[in-house]
Amino acid sequence: MQILPLSLLVSFLALQAVATESINQSGTPEPVEDAKDGYEKFKRQHIDKKVTAQKCTPVMKQKVIYNNDNSCKKKNTFIQAAEKEVKSVCKGQGVYNDQTHFTESKKKFSVVVCKLKKQGKKPKCEYGGKLFSNRTIVVTCQEGLPVHYEKDHA
Repeated sequence: MQILPLSLLVSFLALQAVATESINQSGTPEPVEDAKDGYEKFKRQHIDKKVTAQKCTPVMKQKVIYNNDNSCKKKNTFIQAAEKEVKSVCKGQGVYNDQTHFTESKKKFSVVVCKLKKQGKKPKCEYGGKLFSNRTIVVTCQEGLPVHYEKDHA
């Protein structure tokens, strides 16, 4: 009779181990993958050395920048800089703010802000753009990479 409770306990522990393993495998991805994926999206949506205010509509379309429901994004900011320059904000060339949890660039950047002219659904999104110079960019850094563009200021 003592074998039955012992075998039940062993079976329960085995099931618990399998369940825990499944949660770890199917749960959230490792932070490194998150940061890399987040950076790839950030790069596509916010870094473009050659974008101009006049090219907002074609660039937004080419880079497939829409809201999740395929509606047109109201506003998007592009940083006119090389990838390396923008990444440096998260690698020592930025100042982390403990209260906001954002990092502000030490260097000034030029940015192009693309604003939606009238609401619509893809692919019928038209944008007007404006160039701003000498801007401090404010981003979220994760594992040394920018993953979210919060804002910019003078």
